[in-house]
Amino acid sequence: MATTAFDVVLKELSERRDALTQALTAGSARDYAEYRSMCGEIRGLSTAHSHIIDLVRHLENSEDE
Repeated sequence: MATTAFDVVLKELSERRDALTQALTAGSARDYAEYRSMCGEIRGLSTAHSHIIDLVRHLENSEDE
């Protein structure tokens, strides 16, 4: 299977989300404001990831028709 731009973006989003999650787990947030910022970034990355997955599925379904 060929790697698409979607695959590259999804991989980057996942890697960043995983890095932030590991950092939070390790307790690297300096204060509550940074903790909230990191949580917000994780939420945003997860949302973007979900939207891209939905877009890929939609495009695949439209090609089948």
